Amino acid sequence: MEDAERLVSADAEGAEEQVIEAALRPKKLDDFVGQERVREQLSLVLRGALRRGRTPDHVLLSGGPGLGKTTLAMIIAAELGQPLRISSGPAIERAGDLAAVLSTLAEGEVLFLDEIHRLARPAEEMLYMAMEDFRVDVVVGKGPGATAIPLDIAPFTLVGATTRAGMLPGPLRDRFGFVAHMDFYEPAELEVIVRRSARLLDVEITDDGAAEVAGRSRGTPRIANRLLRRVRDYAEVRADGVITQELARAALRLYEVDERGLDRLDRAVLESLMRKFGGGPVGLSTLAVSVGEEPETVEVVAEPFLVRQGLLARTPRGRIATPAAWAHLGIAQPAASPMAGTLFEVSDDADRPEQ
Repeated sequence: MEDAERLVSADAEGAEEQVIEAALRPKKLDDFVGQERVREQLSLVLRGALRRGRTPDHVLLSGGPGLGKTTLAMIIAAELGQPLRISSGPAIERAGDLAAVLSTLAEGEVLFLDEIHRLARPAEEMLYMAMEDFRVDVVVGKGPGATAIPLDIAPFTLVGATTRAGMLPGPLRDRFGFVAHMDFYEPAELEVIVRRSARLLDVEITDDGAAEVAGRSRGTPRIANRLLRRVRDYAEVRADGVITQELARAALRLYEVDERGLDRLDRAVLESLMRKFGGGPVGLSTLAVSVGEEPETVEVVAEPFLVRQGLLARTPRGRIATPAAWAHLGIAQPAASPMAGTLFEVSDDADRPEQ
């Protein structure tokens, strides 16, 4: 099962969803829900720059997909009253591609580079000089006759976004004046987002209904909005159009998203681990074969959320189901289970179990 096919995928599923997301995005920093510390810090950076009449420092936003990095980039441009140019690391394959973008920027314009950690090395090295000195060297010709022509560019603000901050080269990271990490959202924050999105979609929803959708959204606004749209469909086709708690539960039961946000793949991994292998430890490849998926799908798509929820632990000996997983699925934990009665912290580090 590809991540994009899952209802609880944090990635944007396609052009249609991107259009809907654009309509639901807040346009001002004051309307942005959650990430309170990031909002306050960013507000100071932007207002200080506006008072000085200067372009603000370059901004780096890191965090998982669906947490609002693109939305914040759009808000930064709006707060500065400047146009926004959008591109991505994978789209810039050569230094010349980046030079073409930078040379056409107007003074004060905001350039948003998504997945900036995937920028090609030659383009990355050119970006260092552009961020620091607002200048790039364009190489003309090849071999001994090649000539570097300096090209001044207008002062601009770069907003970089990355889902893997650890892959960002140190020299590039150091050139950002403001670095913010975006955390997963609390259920109460997601409730506010769900109610706001319901108003924009002209959907009637009760407070309990909003809480039910928010609680299954895996701490991610994009997932919350997607679940809301699926529940809306259910409410309009099978009920009177009003989303209540019971209706939301029935709709999400149909879509196989349980009360903690686990879907079919998540539960299949846990059930196989517990029923077929006694809770583990079991190797990734064996676990993947048992659920009919590729090892990469299990490791990249299912495991991060299960580990974050404390339902699965990755150790040098293999994957292990935690006591919380047995309790969540209502399966009796055998006394011989390697984690029976064990208190521990779950770590993302697959090479170091924490007892």
